[in-house]
This record gives sequence, structure tokens and C-alpha cells, in this order.
Amino acid sequence: MRRRVSIVALATLAWLTASEAALAQSVEAKKGYSLAKQWCTSCHIVAPGQDGSDAAPPFETIANRAEMSSDGLRAWLANPHPPMPNFNLSRTEIDWIIAYLASLRRP
Repeated sequence: MRRRVSIVALATLAWLTASEAALAQSVEAKKGYSLAKQWCTSCHIVAPGQDGSDAAPPFETIANRAEMSSDGLRAWLANPHPPMPNFNLSRTEIDWIIAYLASLRRP
């Protein structure tokens, strides 16, 4: 009986930890969407189905590029090259935008 209780407790703890991580990522993705909507819509379509400029690739396209990694995005956003303006994003803001882009990835 003790063993069963331990297994149930461990399974519950694993589920709670996974749920907490998903919630945190969701919150970060929402913050990233807000930043992208504020700063990026003049050149990018930020959300699927959104009208906007196509001067730069849509975020959904960027998110689903095979060669696009979180580290690559982080480097690009920390030190963008023209024609993208440098918004001087903080590390936290960069992480939020990366979380939003990750939420747009297709399985």
C-alpha cells in the first residue's frame, strides 16, 4: 500500500511540475505576443490570420523554420541587423518573444 501511495504522489508531483512549466511558458508567450504586437507589426504579421505588413516574414514562418533555434533567435534579437531596428530588448523581453514564437511552432 505504501508503494502505491508513493507512486501516486510521484505521478501527481510530476503532473504539477509539468503543468506549472506549461503555465509559465504560456504567461511568457502572452507577454511576448504583447511586445511583438506593440513593436513588430509595422513589418511582420505577428499572429496567424492577422492583417499587416509583409515587409518581413510572418512570425509563424519564422517560428517554423527548421534552422531557427532559440539560441539563434536570442542572438538575432540581442543584436539585430538592418533593416530590423534595434529595440534594445532586455534578456527577459527576448525570452518572452522567443516563448511566443515557440507557441507558433507546428508539431
